[in-house]
Amino acid sequence: MLSLQDKVVAITGASGGIGEATARLLAGRGAAVVLSARRGERIDAIAREIREEGGRAAACVVDVTEAGDLRRLVATAVDRYGRIDVLVNNAGIAPISPLADLDTAGWSAMIDVNLRGMLNGVAAALPVFRAQGSGHLVSIVSVAGLYGASPTMAVYAATKNAVRTVHEGLRRESTDGVVRTTAISPGYIRTDLADSMADPGIREQTREHMAASGIPPAAVARAVAFAVEQPADVEIGEINVRPTVQA
Repeated sequence: MLSLQDKVVAITGASGGIGEATARLLAGRGAAVVLSARRGERIDAIAREIREEGGRAAACVVDVTEAGDLRRLVATAVDRYGRIDVLVNNAGIAPISPLADLDTAGWSAMIDVNLRGMLNGVAAALPVFRAQGSGHLVSIVSVAGLYGASPTMAVYAATKNAVRTVHEGLRRESTDGVVRTTAISPGYIRTDLADSMADPGIREQTREHMAASGIPPAAVARAVAFAVEQPADVEIGEINVRPTVQA
């Protein structure tokens, strides 16, 4: 049974990793997906493969730091499929480093992509959700910061915890049943997130951890599907997805 039949889902950061896996899984379960990322050729190719496999998919080049790009993503979903049921805020970067390195450019970039990018998504989707009478905001957060920030990850964890706070605020403002929110926090997942880490030592260490204990992006995609396919009166507020071997 196609449990997500007729859902329309827009996904940021869909050119690889968790975003790509989510697009493929949801499309395979019957949803129409709109993939977005900065790499236009890549999302075009993924969307084409989904369509060749019998799914429904479109692509839209988006930089989440640009509010207008998120509005265009939402408009693309509505124009193509008549509505938008779910926005998956997945785009994120992690140029982590010790605070003593004073990488202020990296700090600003994480704030702009991880937090401001998510807020741009909220600003674009929320009016449409309310006009439709329903909508679901899903954000890919992180287990970083759940139990205190690890060394080198203070600013990254701060941006992710800020996203959690925004989600909780939106949940409390949305008890009329129109908008649902879900924050999904992955642990070590085998993605290319380490590519955004400027420090070569930290980058290599992260890649080693991911290779040794990371789980596939599809594990997070299944969590997204689980949250999205719940009936309208059920909200899955938060899910943590980590390898069983991760401390």
